[in-house]
Amino acid sequence: MDYNKKPLPPVVGKIGFGLLGVGLLLMILAFVVDTKRAYFDYLWMYMFLVSIGAGSLALVALEYLVGATWSTPFRRISEFLASLIPLLVILVIPLIFGMHDLFHWTHESTLASDPLLQAKEPYLNVQFFLIRTAIILFIWVLFYFLFTRNSMKQDISGDPLLTKQSIKFSAVFAILFIFTITFIAIDWMMTLEYHWFSTMFGVYYFAGTIVAAFAAATFCSVMLNENGYLVSKIKNNNYYSFATLLFGFNVFWAYIGFSQYMLIWYADIPEETFWVMMRMKGSWSYFSIGLIFLHFVIPFLALLPRSSKVKPKLLVVMSVWLLLAHAYDLYWIIMPSYFTEGFVFGWSELGFLMFAFGLIITVFKIRAAKTNLVPVRDPKLEAGLNFHLN
Repeated sequence: MDYNKKPLPPVVGKIGFGLLGVGLLLMILAFVVDTKRAYFDYLWMYMFLVSIGAGSLALVALEYLVGATWSTPFRRISEFLASLIPLLVILVIPLIFGMHDLFHWTHESTLASDPLLQAKEPYLNVQFFLIRTAIILFIWVLFYFLFTRNSMKQDISGDPLLTKQSIKFSAVFAILFIFTITFIAIDWMMTLEYHWFSTMFGVYYFAGTIVAAFAAATFCSVMLNENGYLVSKIKNNNYYSFATLLFGFNVFWAYIGFSQYMLIWYADIPEETFWVMMRMKGSWSYFSIGLIFLHFVIPFLALLPRSSKVKPKLLVVMSVWLLLAHAYDLYWIIMPSYFTEGFVFGWSELGFLMFAFGLIITVFKIRAAKTNLVPVRDPKLEAGLNFHLN
């Protein structure tokens, strides 16, 4: 195998630290100027990082679970991106202090005057909320270390039993991931409007998370390979599965989004419709229409042709596009609870977005400096390198 580990260029670290530093300064200023708005922005950023970190770990588990070979040369990329997970434990702390600003159901006066909230109180209370969050983060951190430990050990020993062990871990994690990603979506986003309920909301966030994780992995993989940091055997055909799954999961996201809207519209239950109506008044109506085009129509047309699925430059562009589209989607979910009359995007939101991308780049750079970019002794690696289209 023609793989020579070489460090990423210093400019990557400079970009990461630059975005991180400027973003952090703007975040601090945002909390000084408008604390409540800053907490909503922070929640938006946090859920975006959850999508990249937890979604990337889900992709690692998915490869092991289904026995995929085409993705083996790129699996280390998702492992690096999953390194955000331990940081999620630290980054959630400001949100805990901001719960009173974010969630009306934490107010004692609201509980005393709202019979519906009183009925939900056994589930929707601060203590149980924090316990659920702690359990979810513990599960993600545990499996992150289990998967990465085996992967690192295999680079040294080449023991195929480590792959079998990871497959067993994946079977357990796949079930736990479905529940944990659903609960964290419901707890941290759906309860912003605690009267609202949707049985499809967890699936909706799951779909967006997988799209974002695939987009991040596609961008990093293509950029690294095109600049000679992976294996020379990897050709354009190896990108085909990335593009196909990116296309497929984005269509799945659109299907779930439409299904959720259709069920709410058809049932016409006030407890459901008000959430949609919030996003169909004022400038939010234009924002909602924009979501359809930015997250579905344009990516659908761009990735539909077979020829586009093996074009590196197009995949790089569409990967960044879908990452921003996922951030757009999360903004659409979270921010109407604060900007009730219409959307506003300013320097505050830009600062949080810069911090998120800066953190992703910085974490990736640090992990890449210590570890092989390719799982060099994985038993499936050769099959992945020899992947070709029929």
